Amino acid sequence: MTISLAQLRRCSVAVDIGASRTRVYLKNQGLIVDEPTVAAVNVRTGALLAVGSDAAVMDGRTPEYIRVVRPVANGTVVDIDMAQRLLRHLVGNKLRRTWRRRPTMRAAVCQPFGSEPLAQRAAVETLSGLGARRVELVDTLVAAAVGCGLPVEQPEATMIVVCGAGTTQIAVLSLGSIVAAETVAVGGNAIDHAVIQHLRQHHEVHLASRAVRPLHLMLAGAGGLASGPTEVHGRDVVSGTTRCVQVDTERVRHAIATPLTAILDGIGAVLRRCPPDLVADLGERGIMLAGGSALIPGLESMIREATTVPVHIADRPDTCAVQGLGAMIEGKVEPMHLDPMAP
Repeated sequence: MTISLAQLRRCSVAVDIGASRTRVYLKNQGLIVDEPTVAAVNVRTGALLAVGSDAAVMDGRTPEYIRVVRPVANGTVVDIDMAQRLLRHLVGNKLRRTWRRRPTMRAAVCQPFGSEPLAQRAAVETLSGLGARRVELVDTLVAAAVGCGLPVEQPEATMIVVCGAGTTQIAVLSLGSIVAAETVAVGGNAIDHAVIQHLRQHHEVHLASRAVRPLHLMLAGAGGLASGPTEVHGRDVVSGTTRCVQVDTERVRHAIATPLTAILDGIGAVLRRCPPDLVADLGERGIMLAGGSALIPGLESMIREATTVPVHIADRPDTCAVQGLGAMIEGKVEPMHLDPMAP
């Protein structure tokens, strides 16, 4: 792999700071934190009132002196101080005591593909402020592929699509490295926004995504959109009162088709940049979907129809990246050794 597995094995903590959720993996203990990347702050005093799930339920329900903030956007830390305060409360006293006992504590953190040096520096400073003496940056695509159980170290193609809240990352990997990759500025939030706009324009009902994820209202069973109308409760745009409407799920499918098409364009761009032999491998292996938004209704079928290759969804798509990073710091991943041939 392009990253040093030897350096990663010296790390004791793996962190995935996402725009939607923050996850922390402790070496030899597993996942210890899986909470929303949200904090509630008193704007008058600057005091931190709640973090994680407790802060998420406050979103849209607070008085004017309490502000609910998200210190991470599109996988990049945009507020270092708030991100440090949030992590400090999420990890609890146990991890902080561990860091104090080991002054050479190292941490590994996931970074989106093609992140700018400033974004990388923000991630390093966030963890350094918590006591980490060295921070290793690992590409989210590689970590997620490892977490999905894909043989990324082998000389064969593996394609992964990581659907996050703000962006979707697409890559083809071989021999532990990224052959071609693309980042699309479309994620679960954009899909939610498309559904909200559909309800507002065609039914004059406003449904806040902060309160209820709109797509979940359209799901029926294990996989796709239901057929026929679905009952949705929201606020009337004109009167402001609560109103119930019948929403045709087929129209919802058309509403989310536009943002999903951007993901298909990104997949096509990655495949066009790959050698033909690797693309041929994908005909048998298929495409793996990971990330918290991998279960977006219609995404799996659209990709399968557009690419004519099998599409699989990871067993735990939301935690693939941090689980893969945890496997690397625990030494469960062995690179394929390519020794130079003697002259």
